[in-house]
Amino acid sequence: MAKKQKFYVVWKGKHPGIFESWDDCKAQITGIKGAEYKSFSTFAEAKKAFNGNYLEYKGTKKGKPSLTPEELLKIGEPNMHSIAVDAASSGNPGVMEYQGVDTKTKKKLFKQGPFKEGTNNIGEFLALVHGLAFLKEQKSDRIIYTDSRIAMGWVRKKACKTKLKPNAKNKTVFELVARAEKWLKTNSYNTPIVKWETKAWGEIPADFGRK
Repeated sequence: MAKKQKFYVVWKGKHPGIFESWDDCKAQITGIKGAEYKSFSTFAEAKKAFNGNYLEYKGTKKGKPSLTPEELLKIGEPNMHSIAVDAASSGNPGVMEYQGVDTKTKKKLFKQGPFKEGTNNIGEFLALVHGLAFLKEQKSDRIIYTDSRIAMGWVRKKACKTKLKPNAKNKTVFELVARAEKWLKTNSYNTPIVKWETKAWGEIPADFGRK
């Protein structure tokens, strides 16, 4: 089967424009800090996007804006005085890990795993609690970003509401869960937990890139 034609829009690069091959696109963005580009399945979509705003397409699929320019304006830009956390699970349950990074630089601040068995939601919960403890220990006034509303809810309730059953394979993960729940019940914190607006800003900086 012939490979489907793609069209590449470069908004910010050596020579902004529409290109018909990845090699041509790559030549325009290599070495350009903050290059803005995206692929589209038709020339019409690419042309429309090129005449629009990169932020309308950033982090979306199939070349379709997920938010209107008005909505993007209302959301604004992320607060870079922050850290971002995320988790990844190969299967559900499956091998799981989580990490926290500096939102601006993407410098890794902490990482745990991989663990033999866990879920993405458990990882997101552990990452959030780890991030809260990390910022408290640092006496930092930064905020913390997560893209998981479920994890945010679990942290508010101070309990990991997973349906995963404990077993020998996930013993270490459940030990971490117990420790995280105890930390939430015995510590106070002032760190704002904020939802990362994926539709407006693209993938969270702590993303493992496995989507």
